[in-house]
Amino acid sequence: MVVDDHPMWRDAVARDLAEAGLDVVATAGDGEQAVRRAQAAAPDVLVLDLNLPLKPGVQVCKELVAANPALRVLVLSASGEHADVLEAVKSGATGYLLKSASTEELIDAVRRTAEGDAVFTPGLAGLVLGEYRRLATEPEAGAPDDPKAPRLTDRETEVLRLVAKGLSYKQIAERLVISHRTVQNHVQNTLGKLQLHNRVELVRYAIERGIDRADDA
Repeated sequence: MVVDDHPMWRDAVARDLAEAGLDVVATAGDGEQAVRRAQAAAPDVLVLDLNLPLKPGVQVCKELVAANPALRVLVLSASGEHADVLEAVKSGATGYLLKSASTEELIDAVRRTAEGDAVFTPGLAGLVLGEYRRLATEPEAGAPDDPKAPRLTDRETEVLRLVAKGLSYKQIAERLVISHRTVQNHVQNTLGKLQLHNRVELVRYAIERGIDRADDA
């Protein structure tokens, strides 16, 4: 699903994605329309502009991800401001691409987002990982070493560590010599065990517990 308040841009993006073989199930031009249509169309990936009338993009993202944690949101914005990127990620977006990206880059980003990768315009991924680490210094309620915490398998822990280091699912699969689908399954199982909703929460969990540094010695 494609959400943007500029009709020509929205139609062009939808057309490019459709011509690439992707199924565009809906489009919307404002925030309220986006929420209604996304709930009805149930897209796998939402390509979302942030600057929307009636309801801002970050609020649209927050509402839709809360209602459907499996939804993957790729923000497509003209803004590369750090505050906008971080706000989008905190609202549940799994990727952030600037509108200066080429059609090929957009199509690749949508496909990778659908597969579960976190896709960012070059230079923004490091910013987001840095924010994860900052957030890890502000623990949420609940002790990190809670004995009641779910137990992960060795492989799930290994995959989680690599996710927290910022590796894509493809890179993790290559490093561990397993399939891309197996990596996805491990991540989904881990999310379920930990009762987390998305990659943002997963990385924060790993950093708070030092899992991302487990093999740095």
